[in-house]
Amino acid sequence: MAAPIPSLALRGTQGVSLLEGPPALRVNQAFRRDDSRACKVMAFSPDGSLFAWCNGQQVTVVRLPSGEVVHQMEEHPRVVGILFSPLSTYMATWEVIVGKGPPYPNLHLWDMKTGQKAKSFVHKRQTDWEPQWTDDEALCAHAVNEIHLFENGDFSHIARKLDVQKVAGYRLSPGPPPHKIAVYVPGQKGGPSFVRVFKCPDFATPLANKSFFKADKADIRWNKKGTGLLVLCATEVDQTGQSYYGEQNLHYIGVDGVSSIVQLSKNGPIYSTDWSPDSTEFCVVYGFMPAKATIFNLKCEPVFDFGTGPRNLCSYNPQGNILALAGFGNLRGNIEVWDRRNLQKIALVQAPDTTYFAWSPDGVHFVTATTSPRLRVGNGYKIWHYTGHQLDEKGLGMNDELWEVAWQTYQPGVFPETRLSYQPAKAAAQQQEAKPAVYRPPGARALGHTSPTKLHEEELPQNERMENKDENLSKAALKNKKKREAKKAKQQQQQQAPMDARSQEQRDALAMATHILGTPPPSVTSTVVSADSEKKIKGLKKKLRQIEQLKEQQKSGKKLESNQLEKIKGEAALLKELEELELGS
Repeated sequence: MAAPIPSLALRGTQGVSLLEGPPALRVNQAFRRDDSRACKVMAFSPDGSLFAWCNGQQVTVVRLPSGEVVHQMEEHPRVVGILFSPLSTYMATWEVIVGKGPPYPNLHLWDMKTGQKAKSFVHKRQTDWEPQWTDDEALCAHAVNEIHLFENGDFSHIARKLDVQKVAGYRLSPGPPPHKIAVYVPGQKGGPSFVRVFKCPDFATPLANKSFFKADKADIRWNKKGTGLLVLCATEVDQTGQSYYGEQNLHYIGVDGVSSIVQLSKNGPIYSTDWSPDSTEFCVVYGFMPAKATIFNLKCEPVFDFGTGPRNLCSYNPQGNILALAGFGNLRGNIEVWDRRNLQKIALVQAPDTTYFAWSPDGVHFVTATTSPRLRVGNGYKIWHYTGHQLDEKGLGMNDELWEVAWQTYQPGVFPETRLSYQPAKAAAQQQEAKPAVYRPPGARALGHTSPTKLHEEELPQNERMENKDENLSKAALKNKKKREAKKAKQQQQQQAPMDARSQEQRDALAMATHILGTPPPSVTSTVVSADSEKKIKGLKKKLRQIEQLKEQQKSGKKLESNQLEKIKGEAALLKELEELELGS
């Protein structure tokens, strides 16, 4: 069965539209475009079968790829948040509460089969309004002052409660049962903050518990199998004074109770983290600019170091065989595409003024977009191939704005992993264009060329660092290195040579027998003869190299001495002797 063609949704001043592609995007003829300039939100269901948006008058849900309208909710025109459950059974909507009267239900769960409300809640804040489901929708969680759990789609009563005081955040684990839930509680009155992981429905004893003092807020990020999570802790103020934006630390917690801090080799903020789709590793971008990027395993050990660069984002493609490292915002827009399996750089491209990046579900293409309100001019999108080729580009007019771009989502396994074919990119230092010479005042020009002072020390990726190691050495250092390697190789050869394990008395007796009978011991003879042959072969090769040098000098027109000419004449005899020794050994 052929893989489906993913759609790209656009929302802006031109309304909501769907495009089909890649590589070249074209208008989805089955979808009827909404031209309203008041569209506040749009969302795909996790399996890509449904698409919903609100245009300021009603919420519309259509089925894909047919474009058939499934439901229209006209009684809620002010919806600004839409979320589908993992199996597309329910849709959650959130709207702002208006008026000064008592609060009314503004968070609604809709049954997608009937189009009717399954449950309504009062949730005043827009932050963390989203209800959470397990992948099989066996549990649905909603937080008030405590966490309420509903089971198997029954919203008539609360099945269980997780009563943990002062919960500031929680996350249900993805993956198969048994289901887990992680909660974050900030520290009170100088006490430590902590994250606890519980197995549902046993909330009496946590599976794992991690406490830390430097955590005014925490972000919990589960891997896709639900076997471990990352906790990004941040403080509002950096007590060391190194960062205006506070201090950050990254912790790993496994459901088996093992936890550790991720040791980062460079000080500074943590810009981005991303789990690999197979849940066996994660990538972190961190440190003051130029930032470092490193892959860690589940033991928090570094697997590969990408060096430094202008980057603040890392993103695995859905299949996990490609990793993108990018720098957007106030950075130049570099995008490094890496082959995760072979750890080779595939491409390095630039997408300046990018505010949004996302991989296509096929794992081969990605989109970069310039959106408003971050940038109100030059809005549009570009479609790229993983090899760095730009396939499509669409720019909006001066009076138009693009607010949101989103790929249609699919369940894992719909798009198989693609076999990569590319020419490895050269080192970043080789790809840089020639820059104009640095200005030097007249008084300094007579001093000759001196390299300009670098503001930051740059580090190459781990594989390129090893390849260029010898190139950075001076001639003397390189010569000494070769001597050390030759000495080491000679020592290893001597260690591997057969040793005579006889005692001194035995060796003396054998020597006497050799003197009387004229037959040397076989083990000693072979060793001595072999050593003598190797020494002679080495000497002959040296003489032949000298003869070659003399020949080159003679060709260049240099007049040779008589003894040097005699050496050249003896070349044939030396070659014959060398051949006999090599055959004999």
